[in-house]
Formats: sequence, C-alpha cells, structure tokens
Amino acid sequence: MITIPFSKYHGTGNDFVLIDQRSEQYLNGEDQAAIEKICQRHFGVGADGLILLQNHAEADFEMIYFNADGRESSMCGNGGRCIVAFAHHLGLFERNCTFVAIDGYHDAIYEQGQIELSMQAVQGIQQFEDYFFLNTGSPHYVSFPNDFDSVNIIKKGRSIRYSKAFQPNGTNVNFVRPIENGIEVATYERGVEDETLSCGTGVTAAALSYATTLPHVVESVAVSTKGGMLTVKFKQSENGFDNIWLCGSAIKVFEGVITV
Repeated sequence: MITIPFSKYHGTGNDFVLIDQRSEQYLNGEDQAAIEKICQRHFGVGADGLILLQNHAEADFEMIYFNADGRESSMCGNGGRCIVAFAHHLGLFERNCTFVAIDGYHDAIYEQGQIELSMQAVQGIQQFEDYFFLNTGSPHYVSFPNDFDSVNIIKKGRSIRYSKAFQPNGTNVNFVRPIENGIEVATYERGVEDETLSCGTGVTAAALSYATTLPHVVESVAVSTKGGMLTVKFKQSENGFDNIWLCGSAIKVFEGVITV
C-alpha cells in the first residue's frame, strides 16, 4: 500500500489525474491495476487517464500518459495541455516550456489558464470513401455523417474501434459536423472505451481533415466539443500539415491523496 498525492485537471471536460514524480517514484508502467483503480469513477478518483510528470535531462519535464484502462498509451493532446498547467502550478516555468512525451518534444505557451500546445507534424491524411484516417500523435478515424445527431457515438465508435481494419491496436473514432465558423466533434476513445467530452488529438485530427475538404486554405479551425471550445492552428502545404497548435483552457479541479 502506498499513499500518493495527486491533482486532478480537465481540458474541456477531458479529465486526468496528475502525479508529480520528480522526487519520488510512485507508479510506473507495471502498475496497470493500480492506475486503472485510480481512474475508476466509482471506486477511485475518476478520470479519462493518468499522467506522470517526471524529470528529463534535456526538457523542462517528461510526460508519461496512461489511459483509464491502466495501459501506457500514445500522445494525449488535452492531457498535454493539462500537464502544462500542472507544471506551471508547480513553478517549473513562467510562460514557455518544452516537454517530452511518447511521440517526442512538445512546446507550450501558458497564458492565464489558456494553453497553446505544439503537436507533431502530419505528413499525410488517408482519404477513403466515407472517412479519413491520420495520426496526430494517436491514430484517428474521422467521418462526417449526414445524420450526426442520430449517431450512437458509443455503439458506432466501438464497432469501428474494434473492426478488423484497425487491428491489432485499434483506433480512436471521431464524428464531425461542420457548423458556423468551425466544426462540432464527438469522439469515442480507445483505452477509455467510451465517449469522452473532448479529445485533443481527435479534435486536431478532425480539424485537419475538415481543412482538406475546403476549397480554400485556412490556418485555424474552431472546434466545439461537449466539454467546451478548442482551436487548432496550423500551416497546410502539399506535403501535409505542420506548425500545428492545439489551443484551449486547462483547469485544476482539486488535489488530494489516494492510497492504493
């Protein structure tokens, strides 16, 4: 049994348990059961994922991300924004920082609770008859259903996530509707195995996919999720997208200790 101090943050409703491991190692990738228990909403703190903040020799800190199922996972954009807010609260930087995640280095800007997070460049988007597929740090299926309001996000998302086309690792699934001045996005997240109120890499994937459908070049897309608003900024060229930034708020919910 160990007692772990933690903080809980959310980025547009996508919520995470954050643990400062700079001076003491509480958890690692072998602690799947403990991490899953912490993330359980009825028996633990409750979260879409858990994030460890650790020292790094060349960056301000390192981000280790686990899904709610306790497994270490690919990049989480909203989690990235939340760990930046957490690191700012810990006094690790003033306005600008650089951290390392599973997909490499990320730059971030903190300004009064608003975080701009650099995302990895996207070299290509695969376009199929009725969906797009791309990797924005995590793999994402993106579709634009005509019947957006009637889509069962969990049922339809789960069927795509586990379909043969995306095995063995599966994919995240996003349903998108163009709205005035942007898009609306709903996401089924693998690892959480449920719809989440927001997904940072999913929002990014949806914005880039939407940009490819437009007859003119844009440099940003406003995105509405069930948890709030985000903005994705980028540069588009014939080679894909780069200088991608995921922008929005990250808010501390509470802090405490848990024994596992």
